[in-house]
Amino acid sequence: MKMSIATKFNLVFISIFAIGFVAAGLIANALLKESAREETLQNARFLLESALAVRTYTSKQIAPLLQTQMKYQFHPQSVPSYSATENLNTVLKSYPDFTYKEATLNPTNLRDKASDWEADVVHKLRSEPTMKEYVGERDTPIGRALYIARPLQIKDPACLACHSTADAAPKTMTDIYGPNNGFGWNLNEIIGAQVISVPMAVPLQRANSIFKTFMLSLLGVFVFVFIALNIMVHYFVTRRITNLANTADQVSMGKFDVEEFDVKGNDELSALAQSFGRMRTSLSSALKMLEE
Repeated sequence: MKMSIATKFNLVFISIFAIGFVAAGLIANALLKESAREETLQNARFLLESALAVRTYTSKQIAPLLQTQMKYQFHPQSVPSYSATENLNTVLKSYPDFTYKEATLNPTNLRDKASDWEADVVHKLRSEPTMKEYVGERDTPIGRALYIARPLQIKDPACLACHSTADAAPKTMTDIYGPNNGFGWNLNEIIGAQVISVPMAVPLQRANSIFKTFMLSLLGVFVFVFIALNIMVHYFVTRRITNLANTADQVSMGKFDVEEFDVKGNDELSALAQSFGRMRTSLSSALKMLEE
């Protein structure tokens, strides 16, 4: 099958572009998804830091103010975990797919009871006490979600005043929550985990949108370059080669009076045309000498 130079050039160009297009797509897709995951992690960490700030504020400024009243009436607002949960739940009302929970294996407030998957996370943190943060993914009814868990560890002996035994706990607290839950904790024990769960759907959708825009832009650039290169190849290469071939064909049939081929320029084709012009002149002169 006879193929022109332009056809061969286009086949090579399209093949190279196809390989580059696929490679660029794979790399861009991987980078954008990783960026989406990192963005989700940053959002989750920001919420965790907000919860930690509320816990610190409650334990250092709110709890001391209510210490006397706690003898007569228990105020859950003085408990750091309660304050952090209430605060984050208020913030997350605008983001119903986000969740924050201080998942505890044996909580005083049963709303903090760890679910099955949260319990697995807590046990993971308990098995590796040096782990400061655990990151994982899980499937939810609304899609894939990314979660970060940080250990809840009893570092302050004052916490054991309410959680060592039911008898040692304030009666005002056991009157509300009962004597069966939230006791038996030990100093330095990991009793639960702060768990923030963030959906990945939104950042992934944004990543997919950027990916489509990038690929379409890349395709548009290819089409533009493809057309531009074809015009250049036609003007500077194939058109000149065709003219030179036609001239050579005429000369081969003895028509030495054909129009001189345009030899402007200093590229390879111009050099070839100049050589052909000299050859035609020499051949014409040789034939005239023979005729004489």
